[in-house]
Amino acid sequence: MAQASVAQIGFGQVRHTRVRPRRHAFAYDTVFLLLPMRRLGDPAARGGLAVNRRGALSFHDRDHGDGRGPEAGGALAWLDALLASEGITDADGEVWLHTFPRVLGYVFKPVSFWYCHRADGPLRAIVVEVNNTFGGRHSYVLPVGDSLAHSAPKHFFVSPFNAVEGHYTFNFTAPEEKMSLGIALSVDDAPVLNAYVSGTRKPLTDANLLRAFLGVPLLTLKVTAAIHLHALKLWW
Repeated sequence: MAQASVAQIGFGQVRHTRVRPRRHAFAYDTVFLLLPMRRLGDPAARGGLAVNRRGALSFHDRDHGDGRGPEAGGALAWLDALLASEGITDADGEVWLHTFPRVLGYVFKPVSFWYCHRADGPLRAIVVEVNNTFGGRHSYVLPVGDSLAHSAPKHFFVSPFNAVEGHYTFNFTAPEEKMSLGIALSVDDAPVLNAYVSGTRKPLTDANLLRAFLGVPLLTLKVTAAIHLHALKLWW
């Protein structure tokens, strides 16, 4: 992780391309959060972001993991337990969460990424947390070695146009000022879809929060509406 020590907000774009059974592509502007989860309780580290309370843009622990609230250790306690269950016990450094914010209390997060570091700094694991529009959630735990490219079998229903089969390939750049990440699905070695998120992160100041809120209004409603609209187009 770059040398940022406080919460960040990113401005960028989501691109999605479906290769088969019918080619279909779209792109839209987006904003995202990049949060230092082990320091998020410190007001100096979270900037002007509302945490576990109402706000124009906010973060809530219950939107992640098993839904536990801050009184039960929040999403970070869930993450540490998940990593331990996978035999990863040395990701005890900072954890940076790349996710969408709640907007005016509404939330839908198609995918969130947890960058889990060792206490001495190196990245130890990445957890990819996927949500579908039916209220389901699944997490892929990716140990980090010499590469930030990973492959994992698909275990979770996301779209009625794709069965629970095939493999995901995850590609990340180190989350510096400009960052990108991609997810590709293939079945029987044939590509099915590709999704990318890219953007430039900035300190999470009140000015940048206002810029995000005014620049991409009703973000999560827009994401949900776009998912259903493009599903309707594919069905038609």
